[in-house]
Formats: sequence, structure tokens, C-alpha cells
Amino acid sequence: MFHEDIKKQIKKITQSIFNDVVSFRRWIHQNPELSFHEKKTSSFICEVLKKNNIKFTSGVAGYGVVALIEFNNPSSQVIGVRADMDALPIQEKNNIPYKSINNGIMHACGHDAHTAIALGVAIVLNQLKNDLQGTVKIIFQPAEEKLPGGASLMIEQGVLLSPTVDKMLALHVLPEMEVGNIGFRAGQYMAACDELYIVMKGKGGHAALPNSVVNPITASAELLINIKKEVSKLNYKDKYILEFGDFHAYGASNVIPEEAKVAGTLRTLNMTFRNKAHGIILDEVKKIEHKYSSNCDFEIKKGYPVLYNDSDLTQSCEQWSQQFINPKQIKKLSIRMASEDFAYFSQQVPSCFFRIGVGNKQKKIVHSVHTPYFNIDEKSLEIGVGLMSYLTVANLLDLKIA
Repeated sequence: MFHEDIKKQIKKITQSIFNDVVSFRRWIHQNPELSFHEKKTSSFICEVLKKNNIKFTSGVAGYGVVALIEFNNPSSQVIGVRADMDALPIQEKNNIPYKSINNGIMHACGHDAHTAIALGVAIVLNQLKNDLQGTVKIIFQPAEEKLPGGASLMIEQGVLLSPTVDKMLALHVLPEMEVGNIGFRAGQYMAACDELYIVMKGKGGHAALPNSVVNPITASAELLINIKKEVSKLNYKDKYILEFGDFHAYGASNVIPEEAKVAGTLRTLNMTFRNKAHGIILDEVKKIEHKYSSNCDFEIKKGYPVLYNDSDLTQSCEQWSQQFINPKQIKKLSIRMASEDFAYFSQQVPSCFFRIGVGNKQKKIVHSVHTPYFNIDEKSLEIGVGLMSYLTVANLLDLKIA
């Protein structure tokens, strides 16, 4: 098949299954499940794959599902397509027919859309089975939102092997971008992240007796200031974020508590900087312990690495996208200091992680991810299925770029 024929076929099939893909997304949205608890979501995915006679393996790294579509000469090239499927602990406030029925749980990051699009891609490619060559693995991944991340666990269990994946593709919704637009960025795109946890242990007592207490609030406050000050002295030009968003110490106006608890995040783009910052943080903890005669339990929970988009693959995907949609709708993305466990895949094989616009100002679909009013323009589902299918085929066949 020439690429014009492929493009027409993909668009035709995508349009024919659009209502199905919308129904997939709405069911998943209405039945959200938290990280490592995606039992019903996994079962739903399996039922759709069964109905469409698509081979799959379930129970990977918990509730992960891997669909396998083998074309002619299946060993020639293997492309992986990843979709995450977990939700967030957020109470939905949207007034929509498919609003979450699970109290305090919501698909507020678009993983319902990612999963629905991936199911659509599986159906499209399966219908083109006799016209293509190579193999596609569609990876439905649990637990993107919670460390250690489902991607790392699926990789440990061999998801990139048997057959060995040559390239990985993934998309993610972007409500700040209007529906119809697509965004790419080669090289570094998203930050590494670490979670920081402090338990400062002092000596409680009456606030009017300063000589008989060790105030963990004062010690913690000084520690945070010192950490931020010393890390800022590192001479690196790369962006980083060091912030603390949670501080609890249960005393009173005249009661010094026994301990204070603090939680924060470190997000970096440079691994040397990351390691040096860890060292500085631990040194400052020791200094504060000595100064205040206190004990500090400090944990650095190392999180996802930097997400790196392979330059050649990303450039090719961007150029292929210009063949599939209006070139004016292709945008350049800026570095994003949020983190994403697809980064683990990008460390193993050449990868391209791109963004799909889901916002619509006219329809007042403007709310950001991780908020109770997040939603998408469902036209993005058709664009996502069609484009991801085309990019997968383009990589399988190494289509010429016009």
C-alpha cells in the first residue's frame, strides 16, 4: 500500500469506529480506578480486544494488558504504543452524563482518553492486518500516577521483549492546546522527579519554657530555607524545581509538638545536578540535627527519570504528522517540569512522546489536568486514533517523507 492509500484507509476506519471509541472513553471515565487497582478497567480492555479478535496478554505488572498485532513478516519491525489507564484521588465536579460514579476518584489526567485511543488504534491496525508487515505491541499500562510507576514494573516483567520492541510511541492530552493541534519536542521534554519526606523529631513541652524544649517547627523551617539556599548555589543552567508543599506539626499556640512532618518535590533535567542536590540536602539535614540536638528522618524517594524524545524518531513523527493533518496544526512544545513514567521506556528504546490538544474555549473546555473540572473535546479521540495509527504504520514501513 502506498502512503496515500494507507492514510485514506486509516481515516475511513477511524471515522467508522469513532462512536465506539467515544463510548470506550466514557465508560472508563465513569468507572475510574486508582493506581494499582485498575481491575475493572483491565477487564474492560480485555473484553474490547476479545470482541475484535485481537490477541493479548493480561495480568502484566498487576493489571497491565499487552495487545499483540502481527502483520506479514512479523519480525521485520516491532513498534510499541503505550497508554496509561489509572485515575487520580480527585472528586469530580463536572456535570456530565458520564461523571465518575466512584466517590473521590476521577480521570483528571486524560488516561481514559489515552486508553480509548489505544483501543481504537488496535482496532484500526487489526483491520489492516493483511496489508502491512511487522508487529505492534499496544501496552495498556497501570499506575502511571504512583511510584515506582507501572512502566518500570512492566519493563521488569519483559514487556519490551519477545518480540523485542524497536521503537515506542505514546501521546498525552494537553488541555492548554486547542483540539486539532498536535505538539512535539525532540530531546529532553519532561523532568525527573523525586519526593522528599522529612520527619523532624524534637522535644515537646510548654512554649513558655524554651530551655526545656526542642522545637521541631523552628528546626524544620530553618532546614527548608537552608536547603533551597544551598541548592540554588549549584552552577547549572538547566531548569529545576525544589519546593515543599506540605508541613504538619500538631501543637498549639503554647504547645511545642514532639515532631514536624514536611513533604516536597525536587524536579530536575540534569542528572549530575540531581545527584549533587541530593548530597546537599542530606548535608543540611546533618547540620540542623547537630545545631538543634534533634533527630531527623529524611527520605529521598527517587522517582521517574527525565523523559527523552529520540531526535530522529521525533522529527520523523512530526514530518509524518504533517502528511496526515494540516501542517499548521503541528506545534513546538516547551520543556515541561512535570514528570511522566513513560521516561522509563525512553531510556530503553528510541521513543516519541507527543501531545494532543483537547481544549475548546468555545465549549468552555479549558480546565487543566489534575483539577475536578478537567474534561476533553471528544473530537480529539478521532484525531488521536487516526494519527497514532498512521505514525505506527509509518514507522513499521518507514514511509517516505514528502
